[in-house]
Amino acid sequence: MADLLTTTNLSKSFGSLLVIDSFHMHLIEGEALGIIGPNGAGKSTLFNLITGSLHPNSGSIVFDGADITRMPAHDRCRAGIGRSYQIPHPFVGMTVFENLLVGAAFGSGRGESESYDFCAQILKLSGLLEKSNVLAGSLTLLERKRLELARALATRPKVLLLDEIAGGLTEHEVKELIETINSIHAEGTSIIWIEHIVHALLSVVSRLIVINFGQKLDDGNPKIVIKSPEVQKVYMGISVE
Repeated sequence: MADLLTTTNLSKSFGSLLVIDSFHMHLIEGEALGIIGPNGAGKSTLFNLITGSLHPNSGSIVFDGADITRMPAHDRCRAGIGRSYQIPHPFVGMTVFENLLVGAAFGSGRGESESYDFCAQILKLSGLLEKSNVLAGSLTLLERKRLELARALATRPKVLLLDEIAGGLTEHEVKELIETINSIHAEGTSIIWIEHIVHALLSVVSRLIVINFGQKLDDGNPKIVIKSPEVQKVYMGISVE
């Protein structure tokens, strides 16, 4: 299948600090791709560059055949790039269903009436159907994480970017979240997932990229990459003779 997303020679610095350094990556349409790296490696900055929250100092980003390097963030969202954040920030005074309608109407550019049935489908897929009329402010952490996923899905993304969405959850909750993400992927949505909980990541992704100091350290089969002595030394702090 064709590449859905590519970055070429992508670089981003803040003053004299180079955070992303000549970064190359690609995502095949329908793929689930994992990204790991130490804290401060540049993972979230990479996501911000892809979604348009930040613009690179150099390099290019191509999505679905179009150069989006300078495209505004809201246009990238409507083009098919959806994102969840590490810390969910729902509209706490609105119901779960109303939160989804906001994502559908403003993120995808479709009207409320057109989005109504679609949001009901997303609620079912994300495991929130029974919570549809509950105020978002009363949700548990796992439910807020599900809502974060659902709001991103309501924008009808071609690729879903997940930023450490499993953080703070219990082991049982992580398992539930994995099931939801696998269901979303099975529906045809491409996924790029940044995560520190490696076993959760490996339950979903078919390819793994390791970032260190803004550069790609490794890229390939997750089981092979995770056993690389260099990856273990840099990411896991394991001393390798």
